[in-house]
Parts: sequence; structure tokens; C-alpha cells
Amino acid sequence: MKWLRGKDNQHSTPSIEQQRAEKLAELGAQLWASRQEQGLSLEELVVTTRIPRRLLHAIEEGNLEDLPEPVYIQGFIRQFAEALGFNGAEFASTFPIGSQKVIPQPSWNVGPIGQLRPIHLYLLYIFLIVCSVNGLSHLLNHAALEANNNQQQQIPQNESVFTPETQQQLDNSPEIQPVSNNQQGQPVQIGLTLKVSSWIRVVADGKTEFEGTLPEGTHRTWKAQQQLTVKTDNAGGVLMSVNQQEAKEMGEPGKVEEIRIAAKTRS
Repeated sequence: MKWLRGKDNQHSTPSIEQQRAEKLAELGAQLWASRQEQGLSLEELVVTTRIPRRLLHAIEEGNLEDLPEPVYIQGFIRQFAEALGFNGAEFASTFPIGSQKVIPQPSWNVGPIGQLRPIHLYLLYIFLIVCSVNGLSHLLNHAALEANNNQQQQIPQNESVFTPETQQQLDNSPEIQPVSNNQQGQPVQIGLTLKVSSWIRVVADGKTEFEGTLPEGTHRTWKAQQQLTVKTDNAGGVLMSVNQQEAKEMGEPGKVEEIRIAAKTRS
């Protein structure tokens, strides 16, 4: 009877795969709840973490079969958590990797264990620790490289990529300064709707309110008391409305454009 009870207890212990699935479901639910609370979309987190949307969705849903190796999953969870304000390393450390350490076989003849001195065991422990650290470093570097390659493959052809050449083009572009027909003393308001992912910079009363790439379908509004300046690297992909008027394209597709909207001052 004792042997049967021991066998039952052994079968009741969950496997490493079950532990990963349960922990992924728990962590994914926490990340989903935090993202919903902060009002962030998966597309915005793709821009922040540079992790493909399908992987972020799989983490939230706890779909272990849609994700790569466990060591990569832990790295993605860490980046996801950091983007939402968690301590990424601490948050992801609870996900079991289950890596196996390989003990190298010594090339020399080892006598009985009783003949090993403490100094020998100490040197052996140091050797094992160095091998483990080197192996883990190699795995993490490989995971980061693969994640970067996957992200580059996920970039759509019509998505604009902000490069140093684009920055130089933006700095040298001509400026257009139309004046809105606001009533005297009223603030200026603009609304931007992204037809395609584009780089945007918005300056309100001399202060930069936003600078970065917004994904397709994004709609944002800004206000200023005196002047608003909008600059983009893809004028044809951005619809702009002034004071809730009809939205129009800022210019031609692929062209750099800067528009300034100023309120009339009191006389």
C-alpha cells in the first residue's frame, strides 16, 4: 500500500509543460488587465516593445503552442511587462524555463570520491558556473537577435521607417504657415487621423507635445492657445482637421510637410 501511495503522488506532480502553461495563463491575464486599465492597444505596444502583435496576443491569451522556445517567451514577457510599468525581470522570472545543465566529462582519470579534496570540488563548481553563464548569455543574445529579425520582417511595405536620412530631410524641408480663421482669443485645435503609419511631430505654443511614429488608424487631437505646428514625413498618409472642420490630407504621399496653425491675437 505504501508503494501505491508513492506512485499516485508521483503522477499528481504537474509536468514542466503544465507548469509553463499555467504560469503563462496567469501572467498573460495580469498583462491584459494592466493594458486595458491603461487604455493601450496592442498596436501601440508593438511600437514600444518591437515584438510582433501575434506574439503579444499569444502571451495575453496564454497560447503556449503559438510561442517559441521558453527562454524566448521569458524575454518577451519581460519586455511586455516593462512597457506596462512593471519590474520586467522580476515579473518574468516566475515563468519556468526548465533549462538543463550539461556537466562536462573530465579528460583525466578521477579517483574515488573519497579522494577528492575540497579544493578540487571548489574548482569544479567554478567551472560549472562559468559554463552555465556563458550558455545563458549565448541563449539571450540569440533570442534578442531573432526577435529583432522577426520584427523587421513584420514591418509592412507601406509603413514609414524613421532614419537619419529622414531626419535630415525633415530639417531641410520648407515650412508652410497658414493662419486659421479662429475668432479672437479662441484656442487652436487640430485632429490627426493616420491613413498609414507615419512619423509625426506636434509642437503646441513652442512645446513639443508629441514626436514619434503613430500606427495606421490612430486618431489624436491637440490644443494650443497661440500656435500649433504639425510636421510629418508622409503628408499623404495624414488627415488633418482644424477646429473640427473637414479633415484633409496634409500633402502628397511620401512628402515631408510642416504646417503651422496660429490663432488671431487680440487687437
